[in-house]
Amino acid sequence: MNGDRLVEDRMNGEHKVRGTRNDLAGRSAEDAIARWYETMGASVQDRRGRSEVGEIDLIVHDGPQLVFVEVKKSRSHAVALARLSDRQMQRIYRAGACYLADKGTDMDTDIRFDVALVDSTGAIEILQNAFPMY
Repeated sequence: MNGDRLVEDRMNGEHKVRGTRNDLAGRSAEDAIARWYETMGASVQDRRGRSEVGEIDLIVHDGPQLVFVEVKKSRSHAVALARLSDRQMQRIYRAGACYLADKGTDMDTDIRFDVALVDSTGAIEILQNAFPMY
């Protein structure tokens, strides 16, 4: 029985290491995307902006627009983009609406939803207006 527990503990430990590694990779990708927006003249307003319905990776002012950015990192841009589901896009949209309401922002504010893709080499691709308003 102790052998079974040892295997289970190792598996849980490996899962925790993988989760920590993925979290660090995600934060690194978010930092790279924030720097990209800043070099393009935008200003990062919030990171990992939380609302009652979810989290938005980056919230950026790009000229007159408020941009909600979902960051996806994977071995390729195509794989990263494939990980963005319709359900997740709806959640991000709802989180954006809640964020606006929580901050007392005028609902007529010009907004867009971007997806920022980072591949294993660190190459960045930004898809502006990446998904529709729900």
